[in-house]
Amino acid sequence: METVETVSVMISEERLLARVREMAEQITADFAGCDELKLVCILKGSVFFTTELAKRINLPIKLDFMSVSSYGDDMESSGRVRIVKDLDETIRGQNVIVVEDIVDSGRTLAFLLEMLRSRQPETLRLCTLLDKPSRRVTDVKVDYTGFEIPDEFVVGFGLDYAQKYRALPFIGKLSITDCGEDE
Repeated sequence: METVETVSVMISEERLLARVREMAEQITADFAGCDELKLVCILKGSVFFTTELAKRINLPIKLDFMSVSSYGDDMESSGRVRIVKDLDETIRGQNVIVVEDIVDSGRTLAFLLEMLRSRQPETLRLCTLLDKPSRRVTDVKVDYTGFEIPDEFVVGFGLDYAQKYRALPFIGKLSITDCGEDE
């Protein structure tokens, strides 16, 4: 059976960048006076968001990257969390913000934040571009939220479906329609 994928704009590029600027200003104010801030970008989805955010934070920034998987090529989380790439440097005694593209069920982030807390950072906060609180099954405290969105599958600005649509400059709702042939 053939399927057709369509993407409709949910959050425009202009709205995204304006909100990223506001979030960066808040982070700058919250960490004013700190020597350095480490952003931990959760690959691959938050790379676009982390880059735009880092450019706008008016503090000394260090970047590190982690890759954590619970989706694969599906539209639903598997519930199994796997560390694909760990941090390159220690976070002990540092001010750390985990930068995520989307908080959905919260399972992956609850696991990740607990693991990072055990590494004894000075502070550990969570920043997400998108939040779907209606899908939450595990309590996760989000310190900085770009947009709260309904329970839709979204792509763009780093978010993908089977590695497609990441480079869209906006957040879009993905719809997949079956186009079966009549026999």
